Amino acid sequence: MKLADKIRYLREVEGNLRGLNRAMTQQELVRAIQQENGTGKKSGKATISQSYLSQIESGARPHLTNTTRLLLAKFFKVHPGYLVDDPEGYHSELLSDLRTIEDKLDLWLIAGSERFRRDPALCQALLTLANHDDTRRCFLLIEAIIETPALLDRLFHVLRPEAATLSPTNSQPALKKAAKRSTK
Repeated sequence: MKLADKIRYLREVEGNLRGLNRAMTQQELVRAIQQENGTGKKSGKATISQSYLSQIESGARPHLTNTTRLLLAKFFKVHPGYLVDDPEGYHSELLSDLRTIEDKLDLWLIAGSERFRRDPALCQALLTLANHDDTRRCFLLIEAIIETPALLDRLFHVLRPEAATLSPTNSQPALKKAAKRSTK
C-alpha cells in the first residue's frame, strides 16, 4: 500500500471514529491536528498544511519529513513506521498454507475491534469472540439465535439485563413471525 492510500484510509477511519460517517476532509484534518496539538502558524510548533496533505495524497510528494511523520503518527495513533510505502510484494497478513478459516476470522475480528475502540463494549465483545477456541462455531450460534423468534431478546434479558434496558430492541416483528409459525 502506498503512503497516499494510507493517509486516505486513516482520514476515513478517523472521520468514522469522530461520528462523521465519512472521511475527514484534508482541511478538517489540519484543524483537528492544530487543535489537539495546540499548534498554529504563530505557535512555533510543528503543523501541517492542507496543500502538503494534498501533495502527499496525490503522490506528488512520495515521502514525509520526519517531523510530519511524527505529527501524523501521533494524531492517528499509529507507529511512525506505518507512514511509508510498503515494499513491493508486501502483504499485511501472514500467508501460509497452514492458515485456516478460523485464523482469518480471528484476525478480522481483532482488526474490527481496533476500528471500534471508542465503543468499549463492542470492542471487548469482538476480542472475546476472536479469543474463543472455536470462533466460527460462535458465529453459527449467533445466526441460530437471531433466526429463532424472540430468543435474542430473552437471552439478552437473562444474560445482560443492564444492556437490555439500555438498548431495547423491537421484538414485535419476532413475535409476529412466531405467531405465523405456530399457526402453520
